[in-house]
Amino acid sequence: MFTDVVEYLKEYFEVRVNEGPKFTSAGLKEALGEMTGVMLAGGEKIDAELLQGLKGLRAICVSAAGFNNLDVDAITQAGIIATNSPGPADDTVADFAWGSMIAIARRLAEAEHWVSDGHWKGSAGSRFFGTDIYGKTLGIIGMGRIGRAIARRAIGFRMRTLYHNRRQLDSLLEEESQASFVTKKQLLTESDFIVLALPYSKDNHHVIGPGDLSQMKPSAFLVNIARGGLIDEAALADALKNNQIAGAALDVFEKEPVIYEGLTGLSNVILTPHIAGATEKAQHGLAMMAAENLVAALGQGPRAGRPAAILNPEVLKK
Repeated sequence: MFTDVVEYLKEYFEVRVNEGPKFTSAGLKEALGEMTGVMLAGGEKIDAELLQGLKGLRAICVSAAGFNNLDVDAITQAGIIATNSPGPADDTVADFAWGSMIAIARRLAEAEHWVSDGHWKGSAGSRFFGTDIYGKTLGIIGMGRIGRAIARRAIGFRMRTLYHNRRQLDSLLEEESQASFVTKKQLLTESDFIVLALPYSKDNHHVIGPGDLSQMKPSAFLVNIARGGLIDEAALADALKNNQIAGAALDVFEKEPVIYEGLTGLSNVILTPHIAGATEKAQHGLAMMAAENLVAALGQGPRAGRPAAILNPEVLKK
């Protein structure tokens, strides 16, 4: 939590900040018992059970673009405004996606460990031959703001970019991204690098499963900077162990911080602790946007009653 964000909120409200460990569900419910609004920065889960009895709560604002920790239907039924914070971390996450692609394709983690462990005594020779990125085919599943930011960076690598999305982009956005709309099957079979950049929902749970992995090239790499539940991790672990695909870079996990055991200890996977958006600038932007949403949702400030990025606008009509 940033000091200036807290001070901004104090201009409008009495503010309490949790500076201790992350709340348990029971602890969070108790803490929210007297609250009118809450700003979430740690992925705390809000569901119907937690909301039961919280009669004074009017707004829940998430300091993140992703909001799969919120049961939006339950929040809406309770008459509470819910918002997220899309935008401030888009380019930060896109940069990280590219860093992940380069790292796994060029075997940077393997090479670093080899050097740190004292094995470098002379030329590495062909030990760490990797895969070129330039001139290859990039497949992006999910072509929202982050997906398009990833695609724009591919132009400099002279890549052919394919994308699969719920709906095709308009012609101007496609031209800006220099990307072609294709079926999921075509993307899987033709891409050398596949990046997941779509939000998680029940409808796209395990959007990458055993059948999808079997359609990928043996030389292809999979990168996930979105949400862990998009991948069947057991199927991915099998695919990596059996060299069914060349490698994977994962920043998110289905039961994080618990990592599926089969993914650890493999040389062809890079695992990072959900840090794609972890720069000070990006996190400050997310926090300030969430704070501004909270102020507006509770009828204060220049956007009183009109928070940006509201997830359930129907509540405003009640």
